Amino acid sequence: MKPAPANPAEADPWITYKRLLGYSRRYKLVAVVTLVAMVTDGAALAAFTSLIQPIIDKLFALKSAYYIFWMPIWIISIFLVRGVATFVGGYGTAYIGRNVVQSIQQDVFDAYLRLPATFFGAENSGQQISRITYTTEQVAQASTDAVKVLVIDGATVIGMLVVMLYRSAYLTLALLVLVPAIMVIATVVSRRYRQISRRIQGTMGSVTGAVEESVGAHREVRIYGGQAHEAARFGDITHRTRRLNLKVAATSAASSSTVQTVAAFALAFLVFLGTRPTVINRISPGDFLAVLSAMGAMLSSIKRLANVQPNVQKGLAAAQDLFAVIDMPPEPDTGTVPLQRTRGDLVFRDVALRYPTSEGAALRGVDLTCPPGKVTALVGRSGSGKTSLVSLLPRFYEPSGGQILLDGRDYRDYRLNDLRRQIAWVGQSVVLFGGTVAENIAYGELSGASEADIVAAAEAANAMEFIRRMPQGLHSPIGQGGSMLSGGQRQRIAIARAILKNAPILVLDEATSALDTESERLIQNALQRLMEHRTTLVIAHRLSTIEGADQIAVMDHGRIVERGTHAELLALQGHYAALHRMQFQAPAGD
Repeated sequence: MKPAPANPAEADPWITYKRLLGYSRRYKLVAVVTLVAMVTDGAALAAFTSLIQPIIDKLFALKSAYYIFWMPIWIISIFLVRGVATFVGGYGTAYIGRNVVQSIQQDVFDAYLRLPATFFGAENSGQQISRITYTTEQVAQASTDAVKVLVIDGATVIGMLVVMLYRSAYLTLALLVLVPAIMVIATVVSRRYRQISRRIQGTMGSVTGAVEESVGAHREVRIYGGQAHEAARFGDITHRTRRLNLKVAATSAASSSTVQTVAAFALAFLVFLGTRPTVINRISPGDFLAVLSAMGAMLSSIKRLANVQPNVQKGLAAAQDLFAVIDMPPEPDTGTVPLQRTRGDLVFRDVALRYPTSEGAALRGVDLTCPPGKVTALVGRSGSGKTSLVSLLPRFYEPSGGQILLDGRDYRDYRLNDLRRQIAWVGQSVVLFGGTVAENIAYGELSGASEADIVAAAEAANAMEFIRRMPQGLHSPIGQGGSMLSGGQRQRIAIARAILKNAPILVLDEATSALDTESERLIQNALQRLMEHRTTLVIAHRLSTIEGADQIAVMDHGRIVERGTHAELLALQGHYAALHRMQFQAPAGD
């Protein structure tokens, strides 16, 4: 489910840009003041250029006392006004730009929170992170920085054109060489920038993903001597990124040099027009220099306007990617029936599941009844479908076929948030968040819990014995992702969170694997308390942990092939008995 650019924006960049400017329109007053300041900036430069004619003809040629007195005052006034306008325009642009970035980042992050699990399975996390960190910055350049250049330099071009026409409409004919050539250059360059910019967005996600993987797996990289491989992989990705950025630079440089060449022809034509025998005696030196200076300033502005294309096109390509994600439909929630607290009567009827990116089926015709308050264990080889089955419960994925009933009703009839409030989950890979112990136990909708309730949950999870030893107790920070805690401590905090939620359905996905004996004993005791009076589904590889389950379902290739109690399955001498022999009766040294 990889995001695809929205078709209207893809077909017409102006639609994308209009939507982008919509974020800026939220700050109308600041935008108006900023626009006025930027126009004033360009107009002030034009006003100064217009003064060149009286400086040459009146001040130096005629030595007019009036101009000798007033000219310094006019110059200081113009540049004081321009200085204030430059500050207001620059700060206003930065203010709007930073707010635009924040708003788009928030919208993309909100989209991530509501998108289905299939989206995250189809796209690497590096691309998703890059979209928030890198891509939004490209948008800021298109929505504000580029606008700044367009307004200031656009106002400058218009102002200089007015000066040229006012001083000599005849010499202004030199622009006939310049304007058509600039329009052709801008059109060609714009199209090329857009093509390259779309490819750059993808490569930045690849760079972020490669760094994230290598840093996250730094122990494995060193143990298995993967430094050379990772360095080569990262070098290949950055090489592609460098080539694309060099193409942008080459296009920009070619555009600048072409504009300069055309400008030289325009200036030469201006000199040619001004030196014709019938003209040269009728144009004063001041008029000629004013027109020449105006054209020179105009050319600088036109060059900047031509060079703004990379930012605009990169921003448009970035915005199309961001808006495609923002516009993606959220995970489906067609349920209308409220659910306060379920009895936990859970039935799977002929359930099938096929992942969008997988050719084969993950589940095939699963039939399973989980009575209220009872423990159902799921065992089987890796890849047999155990985690896929329990992932259907919170509707992370939708069944491809069959039906799941909760309290005798199709579970899709219930409102999604109500359904998920009925489920607590403790997995092998515990997820904790930066913050304190208490904030991780009372997470999300549990954040309103009293400290007494949090302590009671931590006690029930056998977590208080290490929490009390921490410097600030429940309010001690645990580091990013719980990096300051051991595996067993992290697991007990996750169990405390599940106890505090007090949900009627509990999923335990390898909750005690890879723990030392002492931690496993403490966690098993906590889990026994947690499972009381709850409909529990346990995924376990170590069969010793589920011998007391009310029923055990053995899965293989997406199907349930055996079902019964521990004793019944051993007597059956089938798949379960074979798994049991492998774990408990292997010959010494095997």
